[in-house]
Order: sequence, then C-alpha cells, then structure tokens
Amino acid sequence: LMLTLVATQVAFCFVIYFAAGLFVMTFERAHQPTGYSSENLVILTASAREPQPPQVWDEASARLRHVPGVESVAMAGWPLLDGNGWNGFIWVNGQPTEVLAYFLSVSPGFIDTMRIPFVQGRDFRQNESFPGKAIVNEAFVQQCFGGRNPLRQWFEKETGDGVTRWRFEVVGVVANAHYRNLREPMTPTAYVPFFGTNPARQREPKDGGSFIVRVRRGSPASLAGILRSEVSHARPELRVSNIRTQVEINEGHTVRERLLAVLAAFFAAVGLLLAAVGVYGVLHYSVVQRRKEIGVRLALGARALDIAKHVTHEMSVMTAIGIATGLAVGFATERFFASLLYDVKSTDPGVTIIPILAVGGTAVVAALPAIIRAARMDAASMLRVD
Repeated sequence: LMLTLVATQVAFCFVIYFAAGLFVMTFERAHQPTGYSSENLVILTASAREPQPPQVWDEASARLRHVPGVESVAMAGWPLLDGNGWNGFIWVNGQPTEVLAYFLSVSPGFIDTMRIPFVQGRDFRQNESFPGKAIVNEAFVQQCFGGRNPLRQWFEKETGDGVTRWRFEVVGVVANAHYRNLREPMTPTAYVPFFGTNPARQREPKDGGSFIVRVRRGSPASLAGILRSEVSHARPELRVSNIRTQVEINEGHTVRERLLAVLAAFFAAVGLLLAAVGVYGVLHYSVVQRRKEIGVRLALGARALDIAKHVTHEMSVMTAIGIATGLAVGFATERFFASLLYDVKSTDPGVTIIPILAVGGTAVVAALPAIIRAARMDAASMLRVD
C-alpha cells in the first residue's frame, strides 16, 4: 500500500511538473524579441480638447528634449504593442493585393528613438506630411514588393470610402518590429508622417498623440513626474493622460503567461518536496523493518552496492511506474489547457525530459539517506535484534 501511494504521489508530482514546463516554456516563447529597444523608454499619452497646430506639439517635444537625462524625443499616434491598430489593404502599381498592412503615424526621429535598425533609405524630413511618404518594414517589402528594392516605389492604401486611395512613396526600409501583439507574426507595417496635410498644403492640427521619450540612464519611471509637468509648462493646451514605460506595455502582453508560469513552478516545487518526503519515508521505514535481513546479507558477504540495489529495487520500480503514469496523464490532459499555451507542445523534448530528470533525480536524492544507513549497518548487532 505504501509503495502504491508513493507511485501515485510521484505520478501526481510529474503531472504538475509537466504542466509547469508547458507554462514556463509558453512564457519564454511569448516573451520574444520585439524588434526594438524597450529599455529606457517613457511613453506620455497626451490629448487636447481641440485639435492643436503642429507648432504646439513641436514646442512640447522641444521642451522635453531639454530635460536633463533625456536622450531623444519623438511623436507617434500611439506606442507599439499598445493594442491600437490602423490597417488597410494595399495596392501596388494600381493593382490590389491581398496584403493587409498596418500603419502608424510617427514624427522624424521615431525610428532612431525606438532603435529600430534602418535597412536602407532615410528617415522622414520635417516638411514631409501625410499622405506622401512612407517607411516600410521588411515584412512589407516581402509581401507587397516580392522582396524587390522598394525605394522610390509607390503603393496605395484604401481610405475607407471604397473609392479613393492614399498614395505613398517608399523612402526607407527598417527591420521588423512587433506592432500589436507579441504572439502574432511580424506584420507588414508602414510608418507614415505624424501630421497630415490639408488641401492648402499645410500641416493639419491634431488632438492627440504620444510622446516617445528615451532617457539616458537610470529608471525611466523616475522622470515621469518631471516629463508630465514639462509638457504642461510648455503648452497648457496639452494634457498628459497617461505615462507608462515601454517595458510595462510589453510585459502587459505576457501577464497571464507569467502568472501561470510562477504558479505552476511553485506547485511543481511543492510536488517535488512531497515526492521526496514520500520516497524518503517509505525507504527509511523499509530499512528499519528489514534491518535483520540486511544484517544476514551483510554477514554472508553482501557488498554495499548489493544492499543498495536490494533496498531500492521496489521503490525504483514504483517510481518508474509513477513517472510513466504521470507522462500518460500529462499527454491526455494537455488538450484541456491547450488554449493557454503558445508555440509549445507536450511532445517537445524539454517538456518531457526535464520532468523525468527532475522527478527521478529527486527520488534518488531522497533515497540516499536510507541507502547509506543500510550500507553502514553492523551485521553483528543487527543479528542480535529480536
């Protein structure tokens, strides 16, 4: 009965460790590179009751650049991975494609502030406005231009009325960066000028946007209060409604995975501890109960290794049965939490091998005290035991 209970305990521990491996690997794979440098970035979301001319936004940006510790400042419609999206189907050479590309309005310097690598071409100039020029990522080049050099090529985007289209000339190509979600593949993305142009060829006012601020060192959050006040002092028309770091935005996409990984790792550690206590307790009791038999074997010339094999044989078999049972249960129950997993399967070697080694190693370590005690028994004193 004790051996059966230990096998059940080992199986239960293995299932927990197996699930923990799935969740931890999900967290690691969901927490993948973004394509830009998130560290030392502060995002200030600002708005105005009425649309403000570009000069207002430019003055606020200039004020932020003079704050000690600030390295660079740019503007965008919203930060990357914020959850917002603006997309549309693309026309190339007057022909529609099936490519649904994402767009983000940004100011000159946004690419450098985010540290997205430039592949070729140039950044926007201060006098360029929407529509007209565009900087596209490598996924856009592959899907819309077939990998050909897109510089000085034109593409069009639907405006939403089903009739007219905006026209853009590609002036630069940058590396891929995640736009909306870390779990999604890299989407075709076009960065366009932050300010639009009215029929009089003047830049239009805007009622909202985000200041992207890169600081030189220290904690970006420590400058949050200063940056907020600087925007208000520069232009009282602008109101900062939210301040976040880019790291916080990114980590918001993996909150569920992080929580599940931490909880699963905790319960896996508790399971290993219980399995170790069970193996140790049963083996210790077994050695005590069989000390006279062990004494006889030692008196007849049995070696320490023979005693160790004899003491642990049944426990080894039950541990192996427990691991095999846990593995079967793990495979059978994976489908119940498959929706919580990302880019990981139960058949991945790391998911199965690590729990086997961990549970098996725990059983070996727990068995060592009983093995040492059995091997060190004095044959003469054991034979005198009633």
